[in-house]
Amino acid sequence: MSEIKQTEVASTEKKEAAGEEKDWAAAKAHFENLKSTKPRPPKPKNAVTIAVSSRTLFDMVAERKIFEEEGLEKYVQHQQEHENEPLEQGPAFPFVKAVMAVNERLRNLYPDSEELFDIVLMTNNHAQVGVRLMNSINHYDLTIERFCMTGGQSPIGYLKAYMTNLYLSKDAKKVQEAIEEGIAAAIMFKPDVESQLSETQLRVAFDGDAVLFSDESEIIVKQHGLDTFFEHEKQHENKPLAQGPLKCFLEALGKLQKKFYAKNERLNCPVRTFLVTARSAASSGVRVLKTLRSWGLEIDEALFLAGAPKGPLLQKIRPHIFFDDQMFHIEGAKEMGTISAHVPYGIGQKYNKGKLIEPEKQQK
Repeated sequence: MSEIKQTEVASTEKKEAAGEEKDWAAAKAHFENLKSTKPRPPKPKNAVTIAVSSRTLFDMVAERKIFEEEGLEKYVQHQQEHENEPLEQGPAFPFVKAVMAVNERLRNLYPDSEELFDIVLMTNNHAQVGVRLMNSINHYDLTIERFCMTGGQSPIGYLKAYMTNLYLSKDAKKVQEAIEEGIAAAIMFKPDVESQLSETQLRVAFDGDAVLFSDESEIIVKQHGLDTFFEHEKQHENKPLAQGPLKCFLEALGKLQKKFYAKNERLNCPVRTFLVTARSAASSGVRVLKTLRSWGLEIDEALFLAGAPKGPLLQKIRPHIFFDDQMFHIEGAKEMGTISAHVPYGIGQKYNKGKLIEPEKQQK
């Protein structure tokens, strides 16, 4: 009986997949018949999908204040009254613009390929606010066709349905929920000063432990000190680290990079990745590089700082986004003009500048 059921399930799944392909083909044919010159979004299963909240894409500090002090109705009214005024750029804006520049290059090299970035505006705003958001997107000539406006409800439940590879928000609780669902996510922070960023190359910087990798080594540092950590890493240098919450996003970036390499564009690739880690190269760097190799992933630049501040180095790199699990690294990067994204994952969330946070403070 179980074999019959398995056969029936497989048959059903095959029919559903065929139906999905048929629906996509019909939708594509419909849009092509409209003869629009605007690029159509790719199928989610082919795309690297990045979901951004409205407060990360745009600067909505003033609007948020109205919501908190005067309530939802006044907030919606304000947005409607100002819907023809474009919102100011938020912390994720340069990242999104750089992503779209990569898409332009990909379309030139592979006109029929759907292996592209796809941006989804994922917000708990009410639909009435959508007009101002759409007007702002058109004002800046952003290619964002997929919206998810949940009317005050959490959008996290929709992330998997949109096949999200990365979720960026200013809401720490939502980001934590996304990570718990197995989705790469981070809390966006605007830098204290502006920096000149590349308009032709997407530059993404990652911390290592508790970001690309699990926090297994970080736990040893926190609980037993550096000497034990160094010895542990030496003994286990041939054992790959477990994956962290953003490994899948690095993997997605690598997939797109290889499309440029295949066209002999490695030296002119519009995607560049950086590992910026507090690890020491000689004492604990080998395991990191062997882990990446075991995953079949490349990192363009690996920078081992041996505990030195990351801010000055990031100021030279000028990434469109820098991911780290430790808030003191985020704060240091922000001060020196780096757009930063906090990944609230692992044992590091229980510490501040190396000191254990008291339980009552962790709850605040």
